[in-house]
Amino acid sequence: MRDWLSHRVAATPDAEALVPAASGESLTYAGLDARAAALAARLSGLGIEPGDHLAVVLGNRTEYVALVHAAMRLGVRLVPCSDRLTAAELEPKLAVADATALVCGADTESVAVAAALGDGSDDGDDGEDGEDGEGGTTTATGWRSVAGFEPADIDADTPGGDGDGADTETVTDVSEEARADAPGAEGATASPLPVVSVDDPDDDRVVDIDAAPEGDVPAVRWGRGDVLLMLFTSGSTGKPKLVPLSMGNVLASATASAFRLGVLPDDRYLATLSLHHTGGIMPLYRATLYGTSVVLRETFDAGGAVDDIRRYDVTGVSLVPTMLSRMLDARGTLPDSLRAVLLGGAPAPDSLVERCRDFSVPVHPTWGMTEAASQIATARPREAFDRPGTVGRPLLWADVTVRDEDGTRLPAGETGELVVSGPSIAAGYYGDADATDAALTGDGALRTGDVGYRDEDGYVYVLNRLDDRIISGGENVDPGEVAAAIREHPGVDDVAVSGLPDDEWGERVAALVVPAERAATAEDPLTAAAVESFCRERLAGFKIPRTIAFVEELPRTVSGTVERPAVRDRLERARDADRGAVGRDDVADAEERTARSEGAGDGADSGDDAGGGDSSDGSDGEEDTGDPAAVDTAEGKDEVGDLDDEE
Repeated sequence: MRDWLSHRVAATPDAEALVPAASGESLTYAGLDARAAALAARLSGLGIEPGDHLAVVLGNRTEYVALVHAAMRLGVRLVPCSDRLTAAELEPKLAVADATALVCGADTESVAVAAALGDGSDDGDDGEDGEDGEGGTTTATGWRSVAGFEPADIDADTPGGDGDGADTETVTDVSEEARADAPGAEGATASPLPVVSVDDPDDDRVVDIDAAPEGDVPAVRWGRGDVLLMLFTSGSTGKPKLVPLSMGNVLASATASAFRLGVLPDDRYLATLSLHHTGGIMPLYRATLYGTSVVLRETFDAGGAVDDIRRYDVTGVSLVPTMLSRMLDARGTLPDSLRAVLLGGAPAPDSLVERCRDFSVPVHPTWGMTEAASQIATARPREAFDRPGTVGRPLLWADVTVRDEDGTRLPAGETGELVVSGPSIAAGYYGDADATDAALTGDGALRTGDVGYRDEDGYVYVLNRLDDRIISGGENVDPGEVAAAIREHPGVDDVAVSGLPDDEWGERVAALVVPAERAATAEDPLTAAAVESFCRERLAGFKIPRTIAFVEELPRTVSGTVERPAVRDRLERARDADRGAVGRDDVADAEERTARSEGAGDGADSGDDAGGGDSSDGSDGEEDTGDPAAVDTAEGKDEVGDLDDEE
């Protein structure tokens, strides 16, 4: 088939396609098609060809939406990257993706140039073709000239489409040999990566897309197996992986989502998540397939998002739990134009779902992954209200099983790793055979790394991540169980639980706690001792956190998932800072107290893993830059220090 926008504009050219929330000036599918066609022609004029990898570092804007469709029209793989990355973070992503070129805007030009081209400070001594002299910009920029650059070689004989005809090109995979010579194969700085801006560039090495010549746009045909875009995972456990999503993956996901959520001709979907995120970019593809409209916000603002829903009669929106919580805090409830609030990215607290029930918010808790092109299972509001903690049944075509460590399928009610297969699931990770092999089962299903279970009626419950499990003194500790117990404290708003290395016990349980606002501002605020005492009444001794630190918000990825390495780092710094502040006798006393508590009651004899809770829901915050020495920990004093400033 052709690119989806060309099919849509042929069917409903006058239907509303896009509404930039800031201006309110709507764009029809015919208007969006004209913009995408112009972009595709200029990118073609610069040498972009089917099979190329087009990286993007832009904020949410109309040009980005047009670029999404221009890329599909040209038959290239889109590689969205966060516009909040530093150059040091962006550079290795461009290398991993084997990017052919990078698209930026005025706000991201400096980062794009530094990541793709370097800062130019030492270009003059590195070769004959420096920045000086007419036409001598090949080494400095990667562009042969404004008329184009040398794209990666494409194996034209590789099948990739479902169309025929001598004048029709198909989307093809680039051979390993060709990609080995492509920009970024040996690191982003080994060969300059061409940069093009959708705005008037400041750097002479960046090409203005409006100044580029118009080239011929090939009549590309897409097959279901052709890779449409490549998205980086959120990287909550460390190094992000690059997921190639095929046209068939995205099409299957969009179809299954429509069957679960429903589609009406006048639907408008508010896009407030970043477009480099699965939950941000998928609504663009889906709206084009459905013939519905997208209301695009440039950034998230809780009150402003609610106001836009009301102003534009929005019927659907994708949010992470913290976003929804803040929107309710800002405006009390959400407008009744909404039919679906798709809530994912992190497990939804039961209290938030209850709040939605009380205020008639049509919340749809969902479980999904980048590797699944978004949703895997989604609960309808009544299911969410009647079955606390569920993310619903799997969507159409998604096969979800629960398996033990040996890969044996477990019966209903038993907890294990959730494994999924179906047409929306990616075939593996780009350029990472080891990660692909580790993620796939013998029968080709995807190990999600999520721990959960299915009940007798087939509903899915996600508890925590498989690699979150803590082993302390030979006993298994479920961080979700510990987090659920701490959340029951009235002075706790949220918590993340992790294991810290310990010479004696192997690992010790630690908790990063977000106090409720009233507890943070009270004359008698929440302390580590109070949390520890609260846990002692509910948990076996070996499960009680030995380090308890307080922050204003949990560090999270853009997708809303708790950034576990950052949590562990925060807890380790807090523990080390506290240990440095107390004397040797105090440490010895704390160790003795720990030994007594772990040997008391049922601590040593309770080895059963309890289900429930999770360690990854709560407040959405950026990586903290606060002082770790200012937090209160259970291994030191019970005086409350200043809360970290996460903003």
